Amino acid sequence: MAERIVVDPITRIEGHLRIEAEVKDGKIVDAWSSCTMVRGLENIVRGRDPRDVWAFVQRTCGVCTSIHALTSVRAVEDALDIAVPPNAEMVRNLMVAALYEHDHVVHFYHLHALDWVDVVSSLKADPVETSRIAQSISKWPKSSPGYFSDLQKRLTKFVESGQLGIFANGYWGHPQMKLPPEVNLIGVAHYLEALEWQKEIVKVHTIFGGKNPHPNFLVGGMACAINTEDPGGLNAERLAYVRRLLEDGKRFIEQVYIPDLMAIASYYKDWGAIGKGFGNYMSYGEYPTNGYADISSFKFQPGVILDRDLTKVHEVNHRNDDIQEFVNNSWYDYSGDGNAGKHPWEGETNINYTGPKPPYKNLDVDQKYSFIKTPRWKGKPMEVGPLARVLVNFVKGDKETQEEVNAVLKTLDVPVDALFSTLGRTAARAICAKLSSRWALGFYDQLILNIKNGDSRMANMEKWEPSTWPAEAKGVGFAEAPRGALAHWIVIKDGKTANYQQVVPSTWNASPRDPKGQRSAYESTLLGTPVADNNLPLEIIRTIHSFDPCIACSVHLYDEHGKHITQVDNISVCTI
Repeated sequence: MAERIVVDPITRIEGHLRIEAEVKDGKIVDAWSSCTMVRGLENIVRGRDPRDVWAFVQRTCGVCTSIHALTSVRAVEDALDIAVPPNAEMVRNLMVAALYEHDHVVHFYHLHALDWVDVVSSLKADPVETSRIAQSISKWPKSSPGYFSDLQKRLTKFVESGQLGIFANGYWGHPQMKLPPEVNLIGVAHYLEALEWQKEIVKVHTIFGGKNPHPNFLVGGMACAINTEDPGGLNAERLAYVRRLLEDGKRFIEQVYIPDLMAIASYYKDWGAIGKGFGNYMSYGEYPTNGYADISSFKFQPGVILDRDLTKVHEVNHRNDDIQEFVNNSWYDYSGDGNAGKHPWEGETNINYTGPKPPYKNLDVDQKYSFIKTPRWKGKPMEVGPLARVLVNFVKGDKETQEEVNAVLKTLDVPVDALFSTLGRTAARAICAKLSSRWALGFYDQLILNIKNGDSRMANMEKWEPSTWPAEAKGVGFAEAPRGALAHWIVIKDGKTANYQQVVPSTWNASPRDPKGQRSAYESTLLGTPVADNNLPLEIIRTIHSFDPCIACSVHLYDEHGKHITQVDNISVCTI
């Protein structure tokens, strides 16, 4: 008989996510993903000036803030046929690249690594052997026996005091933890180093966008002026500082992140056959290098791969009914047929919560069971994220992507099918970070070359005034957020926002079943996953974390009798 396991909330993510899974004979036979929060920013921006919407929808998430702002201004620019200057395009690319580097490193070390790294086991490590292993996989300077010995002493004090701090409540000693103590100690050391590094790379956003989180954007370009001599503008000193930050980021990714990933993955090759899912992958593409309208110039190419077929890429069209959202299993209502899908330009966000009130044991999955809508591409569920980006580029023949993928497969000695897995998803994120850190230096060089050639333009204000706009216009902005395909659709009428819909990566991956009963990515990839201990379902966490869920939320607290204690409100919504 199957046993129902509930993991609620999934921790080390942005927001509130509940996973229910049925386990029979040690394997998951069914699963449900539920987002237990409310989304509503689409309603908040109605009636507002389209040029201001980016500042509201940027609050969709407190982690990937800049990418929502960028997607929003792209939607307005698309609706009003505004082309941004080359300098603004390069600055936007640099901000996306800095986001990728920051987000992927933080995810690997601070959100996902503790699913594989046993912190307590590292206390048994031999610092001399740890140093030997570290120096054999990387030339990173912080790898002496004394360095690891000092760190081990600090950890020992934590454990002996009974106060593990940031390392509390882990799966230490779980039978699925396979790393030797020395590799565990390397992972813990770099976890702490990544905490220091991550606060540096975000300074790229501060320099170009004025602040982080929530840097400034502008319909028509960027709100930062180039003046190499003025201390108040993008002067030579600040631009040189950006270069240093980018070089440091590339070094950390290549000398710390990638070697650690490969060292850890070598002990978990069996996860190259776990977490496969349905095999459909979609990328919208990112990093335009010749104008946003020229999709062929994107460094990450757009496309869809079906049924794990690595011989063909299908085109993505955001303007027709290829993309639709359903609410049959979501706590929303649509006008008309509630089981019919709607293209986002006609989309609605009508909240209608009919679910159980806490405390409750299980969701009633025969009814609506999530606050996430269910998007589909030509009626098919899609997985989005780093793996989709890498696979599309790989199949389209991008040489750099192919080299990085083949290097990972060769080093781990696994077949190409291992990409379709929890392990492959985690490796693809590192490949995205490495490519982005390399391409960022190219974007920077192009920006400097433009400036040297006398081009200081950063914004196109020709169509800034509403008096120049048509009475009605529709636009779509799309991007590859760190967690995958992101798009915002806007309808503008009489100079105001008439409708606005966001379909974000975690909407694709975490959504409930559609009217055909098709599972989305989270639910699908959990099927067949072995579970060693139903009371400590680490295996569920590993696969779900490989997507890096980001579900910004409101927080509600109850006592054991269901009495409401307090509430912390946040207008954020289901996010990347």
